[in-house]
Amino acid sequence: MSLIWIIIAVLIFPGLLFTGVVGLLMSWVDRKVTARVQWRVGPPLFQPFYDFVKLLGKETILPKEGNPFVFLLAPVAGVAAVTVASLILWIPILDWKALAPLGFSGDIILVIYLLTIPSLCVILGGASSGNPLSSLGSSREMKLVLAYELPFILAIVVPIIQSGGQLRLDSLVAFQEANGAVALKLSGVLALIAAIPCIQAKLTLVPFDIPEAETEIIAGPYTDYSGPPFALFKLMRAMLLFVAPMTLVIFFCGAMNFDGIMNSVLSVLKYVGLLVLITVIRNTNPRLRIDQAMKFFWTIPLLLALGGVILALIGL
Repeated sequence: MSLIWIIIAVLIFPGLLFTGVVGLLMSWVDRKVTARVQWRVGPPLFQPFYDFVKLLGKETILPKEGNPFVFLLAPVAGVAAVTVASLILWIPILDWKALAPLGFSGDIILVIYLLTIPSLCVILGGASSGNPLSSLGSSREMKLVLAYELPFILAIVVPIIQSGGQLRLDSLVAFQEANGAVALKLSGVLALIAAIPCIQAKLTLVPFDIPEAETEIIAGPYTDYSGPPFALFKLMRAMLLFVAPMTLVIFFCGAMNFDGIMNSVLSVLKYVGLLVLITVIRNTNPRLRIDQAMKFFWTIPLLLALGGVILALIGL
């Protein structure tokens, strides 16, 4: 594989630049839907880009009692993880021969790990600042990860079982093209229902914005961040808003197919529909306490995911 293709894929399309731009646009959709739910007009289209550029021009202030290396490295590592996750997810969708060598057996497992790294970066960044409020936010983020990660992994196991144990994304996409979406079966429906709140928690959106909780602990792990490092964290969250729902579309909703106008429109509608659902959940629920969130994930989503796994094993 040519080195120039790798550079283009990682830095431009479908990597950093593409994921960042679409992520910021999706954050505008999220803010616009939120505004409409609250009977407001909402921001202009390019407001997320203005905010990102404005933060890039601000001064970076390092906390006196913190660890500057971990403090500055955390947002960079988070953006890098989301970029690689997006790249891997787009390989079977684009079906480019130049990108084909980047796919491998077990890339599904790698995507799961990569989607966990942003949360770990938030934990490390907040804990390295030396601020008690940031440390409290990091502690909440850690507990939230422990709560939703098991139901999320069990939900992802369902499409793997349905596809005959495939651990390659391209094989999973091909299976759904031949046999229909995973969510068309009862086991897939249960797994998708379990996975949606897990994605909501990965994005730390209400009711799972517990680590930030601005009315309680200012901004949680981000309290001491400013300037470009804070801009990178904002970019990471925007990119996750694009990548995380797209993960559910690929795993449960028949993937995304841009071969023809109708297929392209249907693919976009599947993603936008899921994004709007996440935004509506965000605007119609109160924030939970961390103990309530843990109890919720270890009961309803966990039982739904386990039910989906059992039904998938017996062929329903």
